[in-house]
Parts: sequence; C-alpha cells; structure tokens
Amino acid sequence: MVFPFYFALIVVKFLVKMNGGITMQKTQIESKTRHAQRVLSVELLYSLDLNSAETFTPSDYEFVNEVVAGILKYQETIDEIINSQLERWTLKRLSYVDRAILRLATYEMYAMQTPGEIVINEALELTRTFTDEGDNKAVKFNNSVLDKIKKSLNK
Repeated sequence: MVFPFYFALIVVKFLVKMNGGITMQKTQIESKTRHAQRVLSVELLYSLDLNSAETFTPSDYEFVNEVVAGILKYQETIDEIINSQLERWTLKRLSYVDRAILRLATYEMYAMQTPGEIVINEALELTRTFTDEGDNKAVKFNNSVLDKIKKSLNK
C-alpha cells in the first residue's frame, strides 16, 4: 500500500522542478473527497519537511491550502503541542510521514475545531496506509499521541 504514496511524491518532485515550488493540480487527485485532500496535505507536508528549501504554492483545493498554510504558519505551536504529549520520544525522531500526519491531525483539532474522533480516525487511516508495517505499532503509537492531544485541547 505504500506504492501510491511514493508515486505521488515523485509527481510532487517533478512539479517542484517544473514550477519552482510545490503546487498541485486537480488532475492529481481523482477524488475531491476530504480524505483525498488529507492525503494530498500529508504528501505536501512530507515534501516540505524533507526539503525545507521548497516553498508551498496554493493548490486548487481550499481545504489543502488552509491546512498546509496554517500548519506552516503555526508549526512551532503545533510542534509544541505534539512534543508535550510524546513520552520518551521527540518529534524529530519520528518519521517524516508520521510527523506530517500528526501535524495535520493536531492542526485540525487545534485550529479548525474538527471533532477529535473524526480527526483521529482519519489520521489512523493515513497511518495504516503510509507507515504501518502490518503490526499496528505505528497505528497504536499515533492513536495514543493523538488521544492525549485531544484530551489536552479539550481542557
């Protein structure tokens, strides 16, 4: 299941070289579902985290633009929220993809007030697709962190 993600990253890198920045076109997302836009958001966040010299160019999707721009604007705050709930880990030790997933989910709960249950469910689906190796360790880890974040934000 990891192949589509890496294929999308190749497309992202190709567009970066062609356009001088990260941009996405409607043809790259066959579906306009919120889930598909979350996938695109994770891919963009991954690419931006991997290569900090790249810049984000708005996409054709309002949700993607809102979350990616918001995460970039409030990244320090979002990272502090995540780090405060990690036990024996730091954000920098996590994989680029898990960081992107946690940042997206945290931003949605923190700034967009999307219900935590929905955000966590979507984040766990993304984790199953992109980082879990079939042993559910990544899913359990992200679930635990996001549940703590949800509780801390609801205080």
